[in-house]
Amino acid sequence: MTIPTEPSVVEPTPTPEVTSDDRMWVLLSFIFTPIIPVVMMLMEDKKARPFIKYHAVPALILGIVVGVVATLLALIPFVGCISPFLWIIPIVYGIKAYKGVNTDVPVITKFSQDQGWS
Repeated sequence: MTIPTEPSVVEPTPTPEVTSDDRMWVLLSFIFTPIIPVVMMLMEDKKARPFIKYHAVPALILGIVVGVVATLLALIPFVGCISPFLWIIPIVYGIKAYKGVNTDVPVITKFSQDQGWS
């Protein structure tokens, strides 16, 4: 019996039609949400790209949700000091999406797909 030296973690492979421009726009949409997702949805050449289209609406919804929750937490004494740290969540999803794979934000991605938005 051998003991594995490294855990076998299977990384999802990026899809070949995703360009570096697509990955950069998606990363920016998660970091500078909700402004950049709105800009991406207004640009004809960007909203025609499947990778960008898949991430634009979830990034927008995530930004709005994080903004509302951070604002509500900021109103509560002693709990409000953690509200700026909520903005780390979109950055983490942006970095995951920058790898070139479709990143699912729990609940939000499924909701936007069920509504036909992405």
